[in-house]
Amino acid sequence: MSFALPSVKSKPEIPDNFHINEGFFGVQDVMTNGLGRAKCGVDVPHALANSESNYRNNVNRMNMTILRNIQGLHAPLRLGMELKSAKKIGRLPFLSSSNVMLDALTGRDLEIGPEDLFDTPEFIEAAGHPHAVVERSLGIL
Repeated sequence: MSFALPSVKSKPEIPDNFHINEGFFGVQDVMTNGLGRAKCGVDVPHALANSESNYRNNVNRMNMTILRNIQGLHAPLRLGMELKSAKKIGRLPFLSSSNVMLDALTGRDLEIGPEDLFDTPEFIEAAGHPHAVVERSLGIL
């Protein structure tokens, strides 16, 4: 019995061939290709890397699908409309927004993650005079 839920299984993306340009001794020539190119051709991302980078989107999609199956189409549409209006709430360009309303709607206010500890306002390196920042955003400067 399918409830039209998205798949939870990760789908690894592994290239068929690696296109390694081998040098004289079977090793990439770093002098020709550079250091960045040597690692790029050999390194294969982990199978869960794609799944982990899209974790929040996958959970959000699954919650919206469950909500649609339980309450009908109006519930995810209303919640999506509220999320869209919460994302539009802005402040002046020199003030950072805490996104409290968006966090409350998505359930992020109940979680503690690394971004909560390391992205505190006192460590943000945003400098500038408020009047100059606003005038630049309006295109006056």
